[in-house]
Amino acid sequence: IYHNALEITFEQEGLQYQTEKEVKVFFQGKYVGNFRLDLIVEKKIIVEIKALAGNIPSVFEAQVISYLRASGFRIGLLVNFGNKSCQVKRIAV
Repeated sequence: IYHNALEITFEQEGLQYQTEKEVKVFFQGKYVGNFRLDLIVEKKIIVEIKALAGNIPSVFEAQVISYLRASGFRIGLLVNFGNKSCQVKRIAV
């Protein structure tokens, strides 16, 4: 639901985005699998969506850092819709 709502908002704002883009992951030069990114906005920001009550656990921050390193992007937003107000954490590598 939140993913779809963000897509509508991005379209209304005229922002370019890609949804559920797969990124190949390599370890020691060998392909080991894929990450699937929730959203990429303007070809430079990863947006990872969660819906959790309370604070965002650090494991999800680590997830975004892994996504950034695998994709080559430098900025990620971890967005939590699980509380009364939306929580956004900016992560840079």
